[in-house]
Amino acid sequence: MTSAIDPAEWERWRLILGDSAHQALGRSDSDYVRRQDAALDWLYGRDADTDGRGVRGQSGADGNDRSAGSEASRLTTFDWIDEITQLFPRETIERLEQDAVDRYEIHDVVTNPDVLARVTPNQALLRAVLRTKHLMNPKVLELARKIVADVVKDLVERMATEVRSAFSGSRSRRPSQFRQARNFDIRRTLRGNLSHYDPGTRRIAVEKAYFFTRSRRHLERWQVILVVDQSGSMVSSVIHSAVTAACLWGLPGVSTHLIAFDTNVIDLTADIVDPVETLMKVNLGGGTDIAKAMRYAETVIGDPRRCIVALITDFFEGGSPHDLVRTIKAMVEQGTSVLGLAALDDQANPAYDQGLAQRVANAGAFVGAMTPGHLAEFVAERVGR
Repeated sequence: MTSAIDPAEWERWRLILGDSAHQALGRSDSDYVRRQDAALDWLYGRDADTDGRGVRGQSGADGNDRSAGSEASRLTTFDWIDEITQLFPRETIERLEQDAVDRYEIHDVVTNPDVLARVTPNQALLRAVLRTKHLMNPKVLELARKIVADVVKDLVERMATEVRSAFSGSRSRRPSQFRQARNFDIRRTLRGNLSHYDPGTRRIAVEKAYFFTRSRRHLERWQVILVVDQSGSMVSSVIHSAVTAACLWGLPGVSTHLIAFDTNVIDLTADIVDPVETLMKVNLGGGTDIAKAMRYAETVIGDPRRCIVALITDFFEGGSPHDLVRTIKAMVEQGTSVLGLAALDDQANPAYDQGLAQRVANAGAFVGAMTPGHLAEFVAERVGR
């Protein structure tokens, strides 16, 4: 029965079952599989959840280690990065690197220059860089900046498409006397000639054809103010807010501002065209004073009726909830569109203080979760009115 298992299937089961696969499936390891097992054990063998379950890193009844054991323990982080690059496909490598940084907090993945030079730029590493850049010496920080730039470039390219597609309706159709086939207005022509419909032939005799011209609608300028919580739990929102602000910058009819806060407020609008520089200036962690940030945003507002303030936070307020609700209520009463966004990443998985969020909603703000694309659609709909 075991002979029916093809090599690829055997390798998958071997990695799932560990050394117990020898007895269950009746085959021996190849050197390639042992190396894969050692690389996985280096990372996941440190997981406390494996205790008592007879899996990687546990000793058998004879006292012998049933995992890759000594092979895994000899690996350095640099060796491990080198091994997984040779042993696994790109998608698996990115997942392993993400778990190393996010799950096991192996920070030398992003603070050791030799390791940093080998890793694959991805959003998990970007988050890790933002959390640990204060630990880096200038040489390592320069390498980290390159990772930030690579990931941000990819995000900008992807998000810019979403943002610009939301604004693609900024051209309007207007009647024209200039007759050109590509500007033929078929809907208006049909409506205007319905009285000439012949039931016998089931045709409409067109006595007058209509055409349109494509001209850019005049857009009154709107302000979009992004107010972003930079506490540690909001790192994904900070990243996507910086990139979204850069994508909104320069679009017709939009003036964009970017404000980050913890217990202090920093106006990042001057760096908005360079999201890499913006992110390198962000200091994650610390307390939270949302009310203070919103009071600052209030001073930036020009015309309240042509302003959107998007507050991106988990609503865990370290300042005064009363002041926050009062400030938002005053903004809304003046005509400002206030959004309270519990998440602004591409997964839109919100985790927030629902009690305070409800009070903010009761004050007149829209509270929910939006991806950057949805926020762009909201802005485009307001601007294009």
